[in-house]
Amino acid sequence: MTIQRDKGVIDISNEVLTVMSGYVATNCFGVKGMAQRNVKDGIVGLLKKEHMARGVKIDFDEDSVIIEIHIVVEHGVNIPAVCQSIMSEVRYNIERFTKVKVKEVNVCVDSMMAE
Repeated sequence: MTIQRDKGVIDISNEVLTVMSGYVATNCFGVKGMAQRNVKDGIVGLLKKEHMARGVKIDFDEDSVIIEIHIVVEHGVNIPAVCQSIMSEVRYNIERFTKVKVKEVNVCVDSMMAE
């Protein structure tokens, strides 16, 4: 993503946005971890911390981004509340730290795990 400012241009890589989104999402209550997106065989695996960006997809839309996050939640949590928390936190942190406008944050709950 390229941002034009008075004194020059700022380029923010896709990787920065994916890692930041994954980090923020995994720090929300009720999230066990990130799930690998686009699982073909139906088996969902929990990603390690160093691979959390694989659970995030970023699409660019003119001057904003659309973020898709795939997560694994803890058993017994209120899934809509967890997803709403992720949506709010990711939007707030991406916009606060990068000044990139977030158009949408879509959360996909791919699996549930017991504690």
